[in-house]
Amino acid sequence: MSDLALPFESRYVPRKRLHDLYRRSIESPEGFWSEQARQLDWFKAWDKVLEWEPPFARWFAGGELNAAHICVDRHVKTWRRSKVAIYWEGEPGDVRVMSYSTLYGEVNRFAAMLKKLGVGKGDRVALYLPMVPELPVFMLACARIGAIHTVVFSGFSVQALADRINNVKAKMLITADGGFRRGKVLPLKATVDEALDQCPSIEHVVVVKRADIPVSMDAPRDVWLHEQLEAEMTFVPPEPVESNHPLYILFTSGTTGKPKGIVHSTGGYMVYNYCTYKWVFDIREESVYWCTADVGWVTGHSSIVYGPLAHGAAIVMYEGAPDYPSIDRWWHIIDRYGVSIFYTSPTAIRMFMGHGEKWPEKHDLSSLELLGSVGEPINPEAWLWFYKHIGQERCPIVDTWWQTETGGMMISPAPGIECVPLKPGSATLPLPGIEADVVDEAGNPAPPETRGHLVIRRPWPGMLLGIYGDPERYRSAYWSRFPGMFYTGDYAVKDREGYFWILGRADEVLKIAGHRIGTAELEDAAVSHPDITEAAVVSKADPVKGESIVLFVRLTEGANPSPELKKSLVDHMRRVIGPIATPEEVYFTAKLPKTRSGKIMRRVLKAVAENTPIGDLSTLEDEAAVEEVVKILQELRQAQAGAV
Repeated sequence: MSDLALPFESRYVPRKRLHDLYRRSIESPEGFWSEQARQLDWFKAWDKVLEWEPPFARWFAGGELNAAHICVDRHVKTWRRSKVAIYWEGEPGDVRVMSYSTLYGEVNRFAAMLKKLGVGKGDRVALYLPMVPELPVFMLACARIGAIHTVVFSGFSVQALADRINNVKAKMLITADGGFRRGKVLPLKATVDEALDQCPSIEHVVVVKRADIPVSMDAPRDVWLHEQLEAEMTFVPPEPVESNHPLYILFTSGTTGKPKGIVHSTGGYMVYNYCTYKWVFDIREESVYWCTADVGWVTGHSSIVYGPLAHGAAIVMYEGAPDYPSIDRWWHIIDRYGVSIFYTSPTAIRMFMGHGEKWPEKHDLSSLELLGSVGEPINPEAWLWFYKHIGQERCPIVDTWWQTETGGMMISPAPGIECVPLKPGSATLPLPGIEADVVDEAGNPAPPETRGHLVIRRPWPGMLLGIYGDPERYRSAYWSRFPGMFYTGDYAVKDREGYFWILGRADEVLKIAGHRIGTAELEDAAVSHPDITEAAVVSKADPVKGESIVLFVRLTEGANPSPELKKSLVDHMRRVIGPIATPEEVYFTAKLPKTRSGKIMRRVLKAVAENTPIGDLSTLEDEAAVEEVVKILQELRQAQAGAV
């Protein structure tokens, strides 16, 4: 946990500004957030900055605004009307560029169509789309008329889609005929048709023609987008909504139970994301920003749509797989559009590490000025590879921690305020207004360098309004574990300088012979071995220890599986963590099963390790990955080899 001496501090404002801003935000939170909120356009000023009735918060109560107006309208009244809003590239290589004036026209046309089809303020609209420009346009069009959107990731299965539609009783569904992924067409409309057999609330389905494939259209319910849009732009006045009017509902993944419909407000959410986006990414007028997340997740909502567009940023959107048709697709995009801010996941970084630096070296990455990491803890080895081979040892890395529930970034470097010393693998310090802490099982502050539960001690503007239709679940899930504190569900360590090190989910913990150890900690130890580029840990029932460790690893380029390497890896993990970290089984594989958002499906690996049914694979990046793992395990077991 040591500092890294980096040469880029001179780009930024004088030191100690972050400390002063943070202190003011904690000592006078309502005055601080009132000052920040005034940077946005409000139709009506708020009556009260915060109404706090634990655990429910209402920020800027009584104020009225509109998210689409903030993200689009106010820019077209300035020189930004001619500025690029979206550079979009499809997986097959097709390209679209939208200026802010073009985006403004499309948002108005889409809003007029929604109203024509009967959608109004407070109605819920489900979006099940690939990564095409119509997705953010529809989100903004819903916001414009006061409708509440719920984006469903386009990799979700029939049942997952139906469950989310039914939970919010959506009135309309927006989808596409299909989308592209690894050269194949995903038949989204066919999935929708099957799901809607269970969804009586849907009155209309609007279909975007993307893949140009034959689909079934059930008239008058189903309509084509291009046939419904007016030829000329029709101005739709942005609907003033109260600050705590829901902007969207977004469901958590549901890996630990029934998916929760997280509700975010309009006012508090927009203020928080406007501020954090500037603080963390140091966005400038000339910046070209690319967040590689899918809009189906909160990172896409906040860091592709609402945060960047509120600032009038130029963003990049890409439809397809990161390594299709070749490993260097992302580096080609950075080169092509002159990306200056690049925000991605540790999983993606580790994948590219495994292919070696020869791929990014083929492209001019000199436009990059800042790199970011999101979605899971980043291990120091991946951090350093990212810094050296993508940032070329000149770009700071903002390692950000946040969640669907938080709405925006919470713990992160903030070069837009001040460039603090960075520590590879640490998310550094809480952002202004965020009073984070690490506590023990009793809720007391944990000593430095001691693992505990990450909590937030006071409300913040980006926080969720609650869980849709289930206030008691909101109370019990987030506020009952440690009364008076928001429970994040993550383990963390705070070092002696106050830096936070996120260790992963508290529910992703193994209990080995009475000892608890997080899967993230084990995986970090494995990938710190020079021949390992990616690792996934699951548990297997053990009659003596309770659980034993099963380790799946992907090798770096040039490394070869062997009994010697297995022994080396086991010895390495014992050295890094201790004897408790000894895997009972180690398997080498060319692929790990992942969702289309890039997260390793550990439940699949656990099912494989325990010879139990794998279950639903509808969100997998590549079903061949699971087939390969199953095949490898079968071969290894038949040969009675491969287990350590």
